[in-house]
Amino acid sequence: MAERAWRIAVLDSGVEPALMPNVQQLVRLVDDGDQVHRRAAVDDPLGHGTLVAGIIASAPKPVELLIAQVLNERGRCTAAALAAGIDWALQHGAELLHVSLGLPHDRAVLAAAVAAGRKSGALVVAAAPARGLTTYPAAYPGVLRATGDARCGGEQISFLNSASADFGACPVHTDSMGNVARGASIAAAYLSRYILTHVTAGVSAWEVYQNLMQSAVFQGPERHCPVAHA
Repeated sequence: MAERAWRIAVLDSGVEPALMPNVQQLVRLVDDGDQVHRRAAVDDPLGHGTLVAGIIASAPKPVELLIAQVLNERGRCTAAALAAGIDWALQHGAELLHVSLGLPHDRAVLAAAVAAGRKSGALVVAAAPARGLTTYPAAYPGVLRATGDARCGGEQISFLNSASADFGACPVHTDSMGNVARGASIAAAYLSRYILTHVTAGVSAWEVYQNLMQSAVFQGPERHCPVAHA
């Protein structure tokens, strides 16, 4: 029997549809300051969402993508828009909510949306800054916090278990045009890709965490050698 596809929601700047044939649904969330409106998605104005979704969809397993365009053309996102994107994704059966971005302030509307996602059984993967700054939704309970780990190749993860991140993954990606992207957002995409590759769809968040922890190639944070000064 063929393996069932994971249904993944990527909450980012959207995608270029021609490059993502496995997209099932797309929506754009527009926050006008009073409420968030659902609108037809437009082509990715930043390229970031396309990059992230491409990394995730490159997993050698079947995947169905839900694309919530929460970043605007200036790369800005509100907590209300992100929360609305999560709500929309859950309504469409998302099993993994992928957020390769972080907001600097805790907001009740976002905390409630993430809690609803976890209650539904969905996994939440979010980027966490390497320097330990607190961002949301990464800082919420139960979120799988991912940051860059230079030790990791594209098929490897580390179990960091640190104050700022749970797991590390490859922080660098080169696209087909030779453009290089770096950072925690790339590492988060590689962690989601790793989950799709190594974990069967439908298992519990606890089982996923145990699987990741036990299969990590590296344990503990990177150790940097001290620099000797003359």
